[in-house]
Amino acid sequence: MTRIVLVYGDSNSHGTPPMPDFDTSARYDRATRWPGVMADTLGPGWHLVEEGLGGRTTVHDDPVEGAMRNGLKLLPALLASHRPLDLVVVMLGTNDLKLALNLSPREIADGVEKLLKIILASESGPDGAAPAKLLICPPPVLEAGCLAEMFAGGAAKSRRLAPEYARVAAKRGAQLLDAGQVIASSPLDGVHFDATEHGKLGRAVAKTIAAMKF
Repeated sequence: MTRIVLVYGDSNSHGTPPMPDFDTSARYDRATRWPGVMADTLGPGWHLVEEGLGGRTTVHDDPVEGAMRNGLKLLPALLASHRPLDLVVVMLGTNDLKLALNLSPREIADGVEKLLKIILASESGPDGAAPAKLLICPPPVLEAGCLAEMFAGGAAKSRRLAPEYARVAAKRGAQLLDAGQVIASSPLDGVHFDATEHGKLGRAVAKTIAAMKF
């Protein structure tokens, strides 16, 4: 039996390397970025659906790039188009730390909770049930490099996300993984992950999934 897992995330799920400047655009290959490492570690019997988008927030329109970055708006369609899904992995919240959005850690976690509620009500799992849910709390940001101004004030907020994510995960029946206990954001831009960190996260996610009951 093949199990299908949807990864719903932002640039760190898409595979954007740390950025030396705003003119650099790149993506790690599938074998390097963490969802691919996760799938390869899980092995045969798993089908990966990657849905990572740079700049994606939990439930907020981006003040510059608009509604396409709002994670709330696309999720229902993706759940329907890829059904039946055995597992949905959500790692969002980093972009909610942007200065322009001015959100508290609790408000960011409340945005994640809205996404979990959509997954619960989606009937996109096997036999019309809800799929299993894994919520990943992103690691703290560092306010460094070319993204420092964009994420001003975000470092302190990001260090307070884990208990808020634990709160909503418990409330909505999701497994929780605190990525900050596994990896660190790159000091080059303070937000994205080096290739070695992608590998560590992918293996940690696979280990968490393998231990889940669903």
